Amino acid sequence: VQLQAFGGGLVQAGGYLRLSCTASERTFGRYGWFRQAPGKEREFVATNSWRSGSAYYTDSVKGRFTIFRDNRDNTLYLQMNSLKPEDTAVYFCAAAVGAYTLPNYFTLSSTYDYWGQGTQVTVSS
Repeated sequence: VQLQAFGGGLVQAGGYLRLSCTASERTFGRYGWFRQAPGKEREFVATNSWRSGSAYYTDSVKGRFTIFRDNRDNTLYLQMNSLKPEDTAVYFCAAAVGAYTLPNYFTLSSTYDYWGQGTQVTVSS
């Protein structure tokens, strides 16, 4: 199983980016996005069930980021609007075999079985 993330770049504060992640498999239980800023631990950003149930976001991105999946080509997306300098990080897509319905589980990086290589997002002020 391979995940490959794309779409990072340099953007000014208030701008937008769309991250993409291609998955070699067609079915997982859950997928998500995490990020890691320099000198910090990897943190949860957003997740959704593979069957597109209710999305779940960390508080700092609610109302600005949207996680979704294109069923036609099995591509995962993270639409990021109104970007802030504090959003600067390497962003990782991830997929879990299990469905995991509780935030206690699906916000943990250890829950996810497969990871993309990361894509850098830099937001300038």
